[in-house]
Amino acid sequence: MKPKVTIVIPFYNCPYVELAIRSTLAQTYQPIEIIVVDDGSTRHSEKIHKYQDRVFYLGKPNGGTASALNHGIRNASGDYIAWLSSDDFYKPDKIERQVRFMLETGAFISHTNFNCINGDGGLTKFAAASVFPSLKDFYGCFLHANPVNGCTVMMKRELFDQIGFFDESLPYTHDLDFWYRAVLAGFAFPFLNETLVYYRWHDGMGTRLHQAEIKVELANVQAKYRDRMKQLLLG
Repeated sequence: MKPKVTIVIPFYNCPYVELAIRSTLAQTYQPIEIIVVDDGSTRHSEKIHKYQDRVFYLGKPNGGTASALNHGIRNASGDYIAWLSSDDFYKPDKIERQVRFMLETGAFISHTNFNCINGDGGLTKFAAASVFPSLKDFYGCFLHANPVNGCTVMMKRELFDQIGFFDESLPYTHDLDFWYRAVLAGFAFPFLNETLVYYRWHDGMGTRLHQAEIKVELANVQAKYRDRMKQLLLG
């Protein structure tokens, strides 16, 4: 039997959420489970209502993206978990191609290339991911940056049993913290160099609105893992 994939869409006051949902419903792969986690939204929730017969809708008090992801993952029944931000969207064959890649590589976690778009959906950059000549070079990038776009990631459900869930005390870098823990626990993190996700840069995104806070939190997370990552690279 083909593995089941759960797609978790954290949602908070996002006007683009309908496009994200439609891209998951248009996937060529089955079986898929779609979970939309409303993280205490006060706007745009009505955009989800028409899809509630085809997606699982979970509401919760506002707690941030990590808490929304964790809530969705804990309620997931899939063998694999994929994360899609509510302002981004997938190509129709994203899940199909990445599941095949996961099975071929035996990976517990993987990521893909992606395209950048603006607030109106216009393409601003094709194949925006950094591509590294080796896994060691990829890991080396973690010493000074986050080389992984979270919405391109797919994970085996068992990975969370091994290393835990996203750290809810980190509003902005919970994804980077999770990648560190996966790599340091010995899980290979292979890259599928195919553009399967559209990543939207717009004025309302947290990456633009909270740059100062992100910079501080990023430095703290990198400092926490720097020595262990250097040891891994030496080995």
